[in-house]
Amino acid sequence: MLIYANTKAGFNNDVLSGMIADKIESRFQQIGYNHANPNEFRAWDNSLTYMQMVLNDASIAEDVNIAIEYQIPQTSKRIDFLVTGLDENEQKHVVIIELKQWEKAEKTTKEDLVLTYVGNNIRAIPHPSYQAYSYAKTLENFNAVFEDEKISLHPCAYLHNYRDEYRSEIDNPFYRNIIDIAPLFLKTDAVRLREFIKKYVRKSDKGELLYQIENGRIRPSKMLQDALASMLRGNEVFVMLDEQKVAFSTIKETVEKAVKNREKYTIIIEGGPGTGKSVIAINLLSALSKYNVNYVTKNAAPRNVYFSLLRKEKYRLGFVKELFKSSGSFCDAEPNSFDCLLIDEAHRLNEKSGLFYQGENQIKELINAALVSVFFIDEDQIVTAKDIGSVREIRKWTRQLNSTVIEGEEYKLKSQFRCQGSEGYIAFLDHILGIRETANYEGFEQVYDFRVFDCPNAMREALRAKNMINNKARMVAGYCYDWVTKNNPKADVYDIELENSFKAKWNFSNTNTWAIDPNTFEQVGCIHTSQGLEFDYVGVIIGKDLRYINGKVVTDRTKRARTDHSLNGIKGNEKLADRIIRNTYKTLLSRGLKGCYVYCEDKALAAYLKSKFTSFNQ
Repeated sequence: MLIYANTKAGFNNDVLSGMIADKIESRFQQIGYNHANPNEFRAWDNSLTYMQMVLNDASIAEDVNIAIEYQIPQTSKRIDFLVTGLDENEQKHVVIIELKQWEKAEKTTKEDLVLTYVGNNIRAIPHPSYQAYSYAKTLENFNAVFEDEKISLHPCAYLHNYRDEYRSEIDNPFYRNIIDIAPLFLKTDAVRLREFIKKYVRKSDKGELLYQIENGRIRPSKMLQDALASMLRGNEVFVMLDEQKVAFSTIKETVEKAVKNREKYTIIIEGGPGTGKSVIAINLLSALSKYNVNYVTKNAAPRNVYFSLLRKEKYRLGFVKELFKSSGSFCDAEPNSFDCLLIDEAHRLNEKSGLFYQGENQIKELINAALVSVFFIDEDQIVTAKDIGSVREIRKWTRQLNSTVIEGEEYKLKSQFRCQGSEGYIAFLDHILGIRETANYEGFEQVYDFRVFDCPNAMREALRAKNMINNKARMVAGYCYDWVTKNNPKADVYDIELENSFKAKWNFSNTNTWAIDPNTFEQVGCIHTSQGLEFDYVGVIIGKDLRYINGKVVTDRTKRARTDHSLNGIKGNEKLADRIIRNTYKTLLSRGLKGCYVYCEDKALAAYLKSKFTSFNQ
């Protein structure tokens, strides 16, 4: 999505007239983004003035095209500055420029990370050249026009305030590999940057390239489960961006140091749905393959899917089972017997393990078992009364087990890579579900296919059409419907019966790989069989445990199914029950990469959801 596009001449006029930042801000408001960041506004005014001076060269045609704040498809990331055009041989090129206002930075020992002052603190963040490279690579991966039209991408970084006395810190041999891919230009390098641009862009393409980029064929989003085997072979399927890279490099270096010095660490990575927690964990499985590392989840659904897919790729069953473990597998583990445990969906951890309630506390046992325990956690996805995974609980056990904690703002994943990259959609869910107040109380940018249906059959048929494309659409529901077919599996008996003769069965009696099997669309998944997985499209049946009454979204745990055990032992703790129900629906409503279709049993809730959009499809 293009926020600002103009010719070089038009851009020059907007800068000289002092209107460039206002025009960008106005465009954000025009397309429905809640964008009110005074620091970013000042950065536009400052950085774009420098870019205007860099481009002030007669050999760069006045009608070459400029784009600012281009949102990379299917992510929430935006590219600062693009120059598009033709070289002397009429070849098509796009120069991507990552702009920074830094005056200095410090070298680190972490792969592709530097230290600098951001967010009112000194933090480790990706080297600007890595950021430029990662954005360019992600754009190339998602937008097929670069391959289809043979358009060359050239990333670089421009730190126009960076003082030469600190050059050795950021332009250091340690970063040579990434700087070779995405050249680095500092305050005194404006002429060099100009020459870099002129090498690729001198002539106008008459706006054709920006049009092609904006309207190019978007490649399908990669699902983690589909890319798993390739990732384990060391292929860069998902390019890690920004805070993902910070987490990855920190964990990797910490494991190397811990094994070398026999030191004990616990790393806490926080992030909401779709922020890349599982992607980081799987990438680390490959990057740390020479160490004794396991991927751990409490929920069996993702492990079962991973087992099935890796077996199809001819991985040995023993290897797969050794790599992916249940959180209940460490009751009797010797202290520090693993180099690293990567605990995904850590919010779902329990105290006791297995059918016989073994062990004392899964968090304690995991920290005890590994030199480095990494907890990927989202406290807004706690969905049963038994879930004890919290940052507070993790900290408690690190103190008792003398494990050094690594956590903080730089290890909180914020960027959205599911839901078409719509951070606004996730904020919108938080608001309408009453999880937290957000700015997105009137909806979100309409890049995500969110629809509310009056008829459950209509929702199912719309979802079926999506599933016919690639078998990547599924129905899920809140646990408001008894598992009748558990004891009566007859073909004409159903678990979920709604208006207009809608009938469906839970997927509990189906295979362990309901999410990917070719003939499971008709079954409905629940939180336990879908959490940790993702689909292109998800259809969510919201039961009577979530309603809209007197201007508020309220929960009612009495409407949950008798066969639902997620609220067992919760008697008297209505606040926790309320939280679990809201968290459950947020998790279900955020399973879709491209879209979410909703049917509400409560008509008032459906009307409330519809009222939040100026237009919706039914």
